[in-house]
Amino acid sequence: CLDFIYHLCLFGRFDMPSLFHPGEIMIGGIFPVFNKEVSSTSTFAREPPGVKCAGFDLRAFRWTQVMIFAIEEINKDPALLPNISLGYRILNSCASPTNALRAALTLASRPEETEFNSSCPPTISAVIAASGSSQSLAVAGTVGPFQVPIVSYFSTCACLSDRAKYPTFFRTIPSDYFQAKALAALVKHFGWQWIGAIQSDNDYGRNGILSFTEEVKKLGVCIAFVGTILRTYSMDKILDVVEMIRRSTVKVILAFVPEGDFYPLMKEVVKQNITGIQWIASEAWITAARPSTPEIYQAFGGALGFVMQKMTMPKLRPFLTNISPYTDPSAAFVKDFWEIMVGCRPVLPEEHRMGKICTGNETLMNSQHAFFDVTQLRVTYNVYKAVYAIAHALHQLIFCKPAGQKPVRPCLNITCLSFQVTDHLQRVNFRNEFGDDVFFDENGDPPASYDIINWQLRNGQVQHVTLGHFASAANGDFRLNIQEEKIVWRTGKRVPTSVCSNVCPVGTRKAQIKGKPTCCFDCIPCADGTIANSTGAADCTPCPQEYWSNERKDECIPKTTEFLRYHEPMGIALTVVSLLGASLSLVTMMVFIHYRETPVIKASNSELSCFLLFSLFLCFLCPLTFMGKPTVWTCMLRHTAFGVTFALCISCVLGKTIVVVTAFKATIPGNKVAGKFGPAQQRIIVCSCTMIQILICVLWLKFKPPFPDMVFRYSNKKIVLECNTGSEAAFYAVLGYIGILAIICLVLAFLARKLPDNFNEAKFITFSMLIFCAVWITFIPAYISSPGKFTVAVEIFAILSSAFGLLSSIFAPKCYIILVKPEKNTKKHVMGINALGCSTLEQKCKKGVQRLRPKQQKYEQPRYISRLCSHKLG
Repeated sequence: CLDFIYHLCLFGRFDMPSLFHPGEIMIGGIFPVFNKEVSSTSTFAREPPGVKCAGFDLRAFRWTQVMIFAIEEINKDPALLPNISLGYRILNSCASPTNALRAALTLASRPEETEFNSSCPPTISAVIAASGSSQSLAVAGTVGPFQVPIVSYFSTCACLSDRAKYPTFFRTIPSDYFQAKALAALVKHFGWQWIGAIQSDNDYGRNGILSFTEEVKKLGVCIAFVGTILRTYSMDKILDVVEMIRRSTVKVILAFVPEGDFYPLMKEVVKQNITGIQWIASEAWITAARPSTPEIYQAFGGALGFVMQKMTMPKLRPFLTNISPYTDPSAAFVKDFWEIMVGCRPVLPEEHRMGKICTGNETLMNSQHAFFDVTQLRVTYNVYKAVYAIAHALHQLIFCKPAGQKPVRPCLNITCLSFQVTDHLQRVNFRNEFGDDVFFDENGDPPASYDIINWQLRNGQVQHVTLGHFASAANGDFRLNIQEEKIVWRTGKRVPTSVCSNVCPVGTRKAQIKGKPTCCFDCIPCADGTIANSTGAADCTPCPQEYWSNERKDECIPKTTEFLRYHEPMGIALTVVSLLGASLSLVTMMVFIHYRETPVIKASNSELSCFLLFSLFLCFLCPLTFMGKPTVWTCMLRHTAFGVTFALCISCVLGKTIVVVTAFKATIPGNKVAGKFGPAQQRIIVCSCTMIQILICVLWLKFKPPFPDMVFRYSNKKIVLECNTGSEAAFYAVLGYIGILAIICLVLAFLARKLPDNFNEAKFITFSMLIFCAVWITFIPAYISSPGKFTVAVEIFAILSSAFGLLSSIFAPKCYIILVKPEKNTKKHVMGINALGCSTLEQKCKKGVQRLRPKQQKYEQPRYISRLCSHKLG
């Protein structure tokens, strides 16, 4: 030992009353026996007076007694620290960090009760302290550097788990890290999203609320406000917090405050009749006796909170009832306890006190005060475990083996042990007589385990009813069990709701309100095409491309498909017109076949006319392939059928046009062109022109065939099913080729329109080609600009109108003569021969013959006229 330390000149000591009992190994204790420090003003003119404390706390006094009780048990136990006596020195902290620091320094110094000339007086080997986190921080920061272990029974701040700062700090109460998780799990379980918080203006409150806030933010919970209080605050500051509570819209408030700091606020809340709030409590006040009264219950009834698991200690009650000021008149705090419990002041030597004087016959044996209730001990049990943890650490250190193993023989000198107690305390692991395993993790924390407490009023008394449990699991997860149906709520039988904004219904999403927490939002209906099929959706989910949102915006429904159907009015009309055209083509063909020997039929080239009528029949049937749901085969068929049939149709018209032109333009006698352009040549023209279109269609189908496609651009609520051309170039090549044939027909027919006779087909072909070209020229812009199924309707309309134009222009006049004016169906009328014979032809022949040499005119004129007449009549 370092003797010079104890021979230093002391300038003064803290005058602190204590409970003291000597022993070979000393354990210190710091408890808030008085819960408020009375402030005093120092004049600096004389030595400042000692610290004065007020507010005797029966709960804390019981903690001191259970420490004494545990030490006496250990001293009597032959298996734990045999032949070694434990002593104690217990001081008052006044629930103040500064006074806790004074107590720590007092414990670290040489005990006044020890003789000054002792070679190595027994020092404090460990300290059991303190009740508040701020006090424990002060104590750990003071005696920790000297390797004196501190075991706390009621300090929960997570900051004390920092081994770098507080390497000698241990505790028998779980850290606020676990309590914050438990409180967050409770908030999540009941769906509270908008809560207030009250914190004490010290390390316990600030760190507790900070840990809780971090946990609930992960769950999307918002803290509406954080009020700060302390027992030394003025009434104005307390009223500010009360007004904050009154004006807030929250229905759930967490109070992370020690009971001594919270009690003034509780009284003011009751005074102002602020009810309808569900309070959540930290372990510091949920089971405190002082606020557990019917008066406080008016505003705080139904409070929920977490506490350590309770324990029953039957042996403790006789010890507590034997407390008496007459046993040890010098024992601190006992006289104050006696006055509260008995109601009189004990008469002690050299004391003259005012008030009711005890007779000396008073006893506590039959008292029913809550102080003597040892069936629901929580913090008291933590003190008990702390004493035994230190005793087991000392036993391992001194005897080099755990308690209970034999033989028991010291392996270490018991003097000056504090430097080695910390390491052995870290390795403590034993099961006490109540079946609890006592050990510490790497941060000096015990395993987390809480009971869920609910304030209920039974028989006019506030009861702390256990309704659930929260415990840490082996995998690091946590388990919450709660009997929800047994909870008494302050707001009634139903679980209270606390939200800044009501949960957005299905079909809406959250829209954050600027300047407010995330829990405050407006509910905005989902946009068209998006849905929210669950309540409280943060965003609306877009529907797949083939789907659209319903009216409620809570479900994606398939979009309506649109295509030209047979049974809809437009489809029915087009189908009727198409079949009508096909029927007229067949009827006309039958008429031509029946009257094929008449002059009109012969003059119109019956073979080409039948080919043309057959192609028109196919053209009228072609629109039927454009209706109905598009498939791969119908898409390929509709475009190729359209291209080939119209190419055949225009090729026939081209053949008829060439026949007319060659017949009436061969004006030079001896020209053999007209004679060589017979039926074989006509068939070659029709087939060759059609084959070119067939070749284009084959190449189209080979490389980029049309295919069924879904078009979404026309409407958000429907899908247009149409045939994609595959290759726009091929599609317009088909149209372009038909257009070229039509233009050639138009030009040739236009040139032959004034040729003489009463039945000149060139006029009708010219008119039909004008109709055809006009239809298909207007078709292109209409086709491009028409939406959806109207694109198909435009194409069908163009096909039908052009086909009807050809049918009516070319064949209607002939059918009119055949069926209505049969008297004109004569060779004479067709040739335009009057009383002078073939005058018109003769005039034509004369013009042609005049171009011949004089010698040829005599022989060519009669033959030329005959050729023209015979060719005209077919």
